[in-house]
Amino acid sequence: MADTFAVDAPAAEAGFDAAAVAELNRRFEGAGTRRLIETMLAEQAGRRVALVSSFGANSVVLLHLVAGIDPSLPVLFIDTGKLFADTNPYREELTRRLGLTDVRVVGPDPDATARRDPHGALWITDKNACCAMRKVEPLAAALAGFDVWLSGRKRYQGGSRADLPLFEVDGRRLKVNPLAAWTAGDIDVYRNAFSLPQHPLVARGYRSIGCEPCTTPVATGEDERAGRWRGLTKTECGIHVPDHMGGLP
Repeated sequence: MADTFAVDAPAAEAGFDAAAVAELNRRFEGAGTRRLIETMLAEQAGRRVALVSSFGANSVVLLHLVAGIDPSLPVLFIDTGKLFADTNPYREELTRRLGLTDVRVVGPDPDATARRDPHGALWITDKNACCAMRKVEPLAAALAGFDVWLSGRKRYQGGSRADLPLFEVDGRRLKVNPLAAWTAGDIDVYRNAFSLPQHPLVARGYRSIGCEPCTTPVATGEDERAGRWRGLTKTECGIHVPDHMGGLP
């Protein structure tokens, strides 16, 4: 049977059908990543598709794959106002180098930020509220015009990502995780094969890069995301938490 991403139109209008998404996972597990992305974009023609990228430690791999297929695909980047100083210049460098033509920088609403975090210290008193205001809500607003979004999450990152599917139902949207089955070694091999630049903080021990106040370097032997919200039970900002994004527009 030929690979396909087709979803019945009536189901797609109301939200992607869970059974059809389960079939996509069965059919494409083990398929090549580039073919998966190419087929998805071809079969979802007419639907609005975006890649969401942090331009973090390993983001360059998926960005490079997408740029080689369709450099005009919208790429959504969240500038929380709390990023490391190196992240935005790195984003600009990759945008130029990969020839991406539609990178959209989104961020928290200035009025909401002034009202809810007037001193810029909400991350100290309520990290979940800070993430909601600076990441979840801005991305939800940016995704309001899209039907399908791609993320760069991988199973080897552990935690809630250990059983990550290639395709998920995310509210009314289809969420695609093309690199779900990739290992850390796969990432290194691909990046080296194409001489792709790493985020400058990787050389300083940061293996997962988020907002500066809530990210620390990772020691040898620690999990890749051990430096995110170190010492807390919190492991995700909220944009990848089931029903978090699904409950927003």
